[in-house]
Amino acid sequence: MQCGVCLGIYPSVRCHLLASKVLGMVLRRLPEDFRQRYGYRPALVETYCDPQQHAGTCFRAANWTCVGQTAGRGRFAAPGQRVPVKAIFVYPLRRDWRRLLGAAAPPPCAPLGPADGLALDEFAANELGQAPLGDVRLSKRLVQTAQMQAAAPMASIPAAAQGQRAAVKGHYRLIDQPDESAVTPENILAPHRQRTLRRLQAESVVLCVQDGTDLNFAEHAGCAGLGLIGKNRGSEGTLGLHMHSTLAVSPQGIPLGVLKIQYEAPDGKAQRGRPLEERKTMRWIRGLRDCAEVAGQLAGTRVVSVLDREGDVQALFAEQRRLAGVELLVRAKHNRSLGPDRPKLFEQIREQTAQGQLQIQVQRSSERRGTRQQKAKPLRQARTARAELRWQTVELAGPSRREGPLRLQLVHVWERSAPAGAEALEWFLLTSLPVASQAEAEQVLEWYRLRWRIEDWHRILKSGCKVEYLGHRTGERIERAVTIKAVIAWRLAAMTLLGRETPELPAAVFFTEVQMRVLRHFATKRRLAAPGNLGLAVRTMAILGGYLYRKNAPPPGHQKIWEGWTRLTIMSEAYELRDYFEPPAIASQEEP
Repeated sequence: MQCGVCLGIYPSVRCHLLASKVLGMVLRRLPEDFRQRYGYRPALVETYCDPQQHAGTCFRAANWTCVGQTAGRGRFAAPGQRVPVKAIFVYPLRRDWRRLLGAAAPPPCAPLGPADGLALDEFAANELGQAPLGDVRLSKRLVQTAQMQAAAPMASIPAAAQGQRAAVKGHYRLIDQPDESAVTPENILAPHRQRTLRRLQAESVVLCVQDGTDLNFAEHAGCAGLGLIGKNRGSEGTLGLHMHSTLAVSPQGIPLGVLKIQYEAPDGKAQRGRPLEERKTMRWIRGLRDCAEVAGQLAGTRVVSVLDREGDVQALFAEQRRLAGVELLVRAKHNRSLGPDRPKLFEQIREQTAQGQLQIQVQRSSERRGTRQQKAKPLRQARTARAELRWQTVELAGPSRREGPLRLQLVHVWERSAPAGAEALEWFLLTSLPVASQAEAEQVLEWYRLRWRIEDWHRILKSGCKVEYLGHRTGERIERAVTIKAVIAWRLAAMTLLGRETPELPAAVFFTEVQMRVLRHFATKRRLAAPGNLGLAVRTMAILGGYLYRKNAPPPGHQKIWEGWTRLTIMSEAYELRDYFEPPAIASQEEP
């Protein structure tokens, strides 16, 4: 298909970014209009530009790609007649355009390590640069605001900009683009997703952890486009957004990136009786389909989708059976029937003789008071739980008799005798992974326990990046701002875990030279070990945030990391400005 745009403008008219805006409006209308006229949607658009008359600046600014030049032979020209050579610009309308058009896949990019390119001075350009936002200037502005917020994730936008009006206005102009613009959460996340896929290439197994969380914007009474995320008796309900995400994690527990984010404004109505496409279950199914798409782009990498008990739905298991390349691991919630005159699923495996024993380290957790959004949680002391291990193959009823029963593996972890006052551990894990030995059953358990990484990431996003304090006029604009913060929160989570699991890495993978000078000076003053590697640098930064380092102390947690990072940023900025505050040396002069 060939596309041409001609703009006739009066000399007196002045319109900022007019060409990019018109191109964006045309491309948004084109797929549906083309389908209505010709019966199918195009995957790629193409246009030409005469380089003797035009440089194609408007196309380049709108993220079109120049792929070469014509051969100079016109379609309707006489044999041997030459026509002017033109530059060819293309713009993909779908992410899978290569597959639809049968084009050869581009050569794979080199795999990335978990910490490659995450230092503060290059992080934003690497993870969010080249975002397809419809204009390269918007992409540059995205990098600038992400760099600014990554340096001070807890601060408001004016505070992070340190009073620079241009930076503040640039951020809000980016976020406040029209709702129909290309500045969408998916496009903002696209470069980070591609970098994440490159990190996944270096792994033999990848855990794609799905989970959802509610973002509370009850204080934003004038914000349009929010939904009902909670309702108590006698109240009008709490306004906010539901965020359902997929976080990629290595088998060692290192967060590798955010693959997908889905936002919804819940209407608060009952789910029963709705078609499947309108129910909450579709969040999980869409996430599983995306995991299958990721698996199709990774050769030699096993992809496992890990879900909590909310993902224990029949339709999800049936969907996994239809898909290729993705495994499923879910904590069972429903005690399903296995047939007439037979015990139910949970009772049947409890009656089975234990096939193995294992010890589980239960971490301490603080007491939490109940709120409108969260249940109360009692204090839990750290302890070692001695549990029994069982596994067996089960057949569950499928969605239809034609498709047959769902054949899965069930892994049961049970602490029969818990200490007085402690809640006994008992997990039922359903998986499509093969489980034929105690080693494989224990591996399934360990992979499920890494599901907690997404809970940590949610906590960093809410408490460390303060996303629930974002003040924008519409839900769509909040989604854009939250997506930027989501990538920043992932970087903080990766910093915590890489400092713990790979302390031998050089500190330069996360810290700039100025930050390292500040950490070395602080370590000398406090008589700490010199931060010569990543582990010591992260620990020293955590001490800045209030971490009490003792010989047998556990490694610093996420909160001490984000608090230490905030203080390190302030100290580094003061270090860079020291020349402005130190009085100049005055040379002494002798009396004549």
